[in-house]
Amino acid sequence: MALSVAKCPSSSAAARLAPGHSPLRWSTLLRPFPRHVLAGSVAIPSSKNWNLGVACKQEVGTVPVSSPKEAASKNVEIGGSLGLSSEEYRDVIGPNSSEREPTVSITVVGASGDLAKKKIFPALFALYYEDCLPKHFTIFGYARSKMTDAELRTMVSKTLTCRIDKRENCNEKMEQFLQRCFYHSGQYESEENFADLDKELKEHEGGRLSNRLFYLSIPPNIFIDVVKSASKSASSKNGWTRVIVEKPFGRDSESSAALTRGLKQYLDEDQIFRIDHYLGKELVENLSILRFSNLVFEPLWSRQYIRNVQLIFSEDFGTEGRGGYFDNYGIIRDIMQNHLLQILALFAMETPVSLDAEDIRNEKVKVLRSMKPLQLENVVIGQYKSHTKGGVAYPGYTDDKTVPKGSLTPTFAAAALFIDNARWDGVPFLMKAGKALETRRTEIRVQFRHVPGNLYKRSFGTDLDRATNELVIRVQPNEAIYLKINNKIPGLGMRLDRSNLNLLYASRYSKEIPDAYERLLLDAIEGERRLFIRSDELDAAWELFTPLLKELEEKKIAPELYPYGSCGPAGAHYLAANYNVRWGDTASDA
Repeated sequence: MALSVAKCPSSSAAARLAPGHSPLRWSTLLRPFPRHVLAGSVAIPSSKNWNLGVACKQEVGTVPVSSPKEAASKNVEIGGSLGLSSEEYRDVIGPNSSEREPTVSITVVGASGDLAKKKIFPALFALYYEDCLPKHFTIFGYARSKMTDAELRTMVSKTLTCRIDKRENCNEKMEQFLQRCFYHSGQYESEENFADLDKELKEHEGGRLSNRLFYLSIPPNIFIDVVKSASKSASSKNGWTRVIVEKPFGRDSESSAALTRGLKQYLDEDQIFRIDHYLGKELVENLSILRFSNLVFEPLWSRQYIRNVQLIFSEDFGTEGRGGYFDNYGIIRDIMQNHLLQILALFAMETPVSLDAEDIRNEKVKVLRSMKPLQLENVVIGQYKSHTKGGVAYPGYTDDKTVPKGSLTPTFAAAALFIDNARWDGVPFLMKAGKALETRRTEIRVQFRHVPGNLYKRSFGTDLDRATNELVIRVQPNEAIYLKINNKIPGLGMRLDRSNLNLLYASRYSKEIPDAYERLLLDAIEGERRLFIRSDELDAAWELFTPLLKELEEKKIAPELYPYGSCGPAGAHYLAANYNVRWGDTASDA
């Protein structure tokens, strides 16, 4: 059973329970519903199968519940009220209702790092600006660096911006937000330091129902130390405690499993939120909507009509002095095993039973388990070398002073993967990811099969690929969805052209697209796990890539060199050609 909760507390909502008994009057509420306007009625069902839906003007999330009492308690935690009588309400939350008003304390561990400054604090401010954070919240930065509250606020203020389409009271909102930001210095492995943090959190929580979210913006080798200290000394005693964990989740199956075991010594699985920020991007979020709510696409989503699927990630810059971190992981671990594989699983999954997080993640796991581990012959790796272009000299990967000399770490990889099930049997899923390439882009390209017996094939000459329909979902930059179709050029002759049916987000929607971290942070606060990675998902993903990674490292296979700013190594084109495929991003009309 799941309790649906409005994601934005400022939105109007309506609550309704499955019929069973006479509805309770809203006038019997013990206290006003904070920051919500409720309408409708509440009925207590006769059976144990409750379904409470709270419809929000904006988005809706779900919180698992198993009983009427837990449903009421969960609703209290998020600042709501189910329309219970005074006696029923007190029975659920106790007589001191003023002390049970919930608060959320968000602790950013590693607050002095780049990720916290550039992404996490700005995302939290954006949520505050949109009135999507609870009424009572506090943000704490935690790191080893010595810093005062004022210094933290000065640091954070330099990266805060208001939406382009919403600049009203921007400075006032920033000041209000910063006044809720505090700092605590401490060691990551010190239970005593986290106990001191706990005291400060309690002071700001003021006896309210305490919910706590810890964001681990730190290197993975200290995840366990922090989780141990925080769970023992700073977890909530009367509300929920959740921990967001940033990738990388290990280097292979063994290290990933060890990390999971370490985390589960101190946390339950439903307390662990493994974040992959690509799953929070607008076009990735739109992927299942495009497929499952448009009849024109769903019948075509199979081997009968799709010839190949391409998942492409490219950056037009190199490691830029950060090669030390990158060299320990490489492009396969950094991009392919998580970002691109997660998108592939979402793209290829069967229709889930519902939009519940577990139903969606179950289908993703089925896809991953239907895939065979990658073989070396289906992979090409590369590394960018120095190149002079337009009079500008660009350094090679090993020219980076933070990269070990003679490093064989790939900065480019292309791979062909296959899903052994009835829907996708024989369809190549081609992945390509690289740094220091010609363009910056992330996109999904779906190339459909040729039209059998095409009456107009003479107009396309021998290049039948130009007559192929292609659906492109551009995740970034310039978010767009477009479908390439064939049409006649106006005139007396019979000349054909390939054109785009284009949904360019910037032209269609004036609203600025939220950053992925905003959506994921909001989901973590609301307990929505749909866009976070479950442990068995992680295991299945590593099983696909670990044998390949071990073989590359044991055999010390040298990557193919490619010039900085090029389209990558030639081997990637040969790999695609093996499956009669041409990379869509290299075409003149890409």
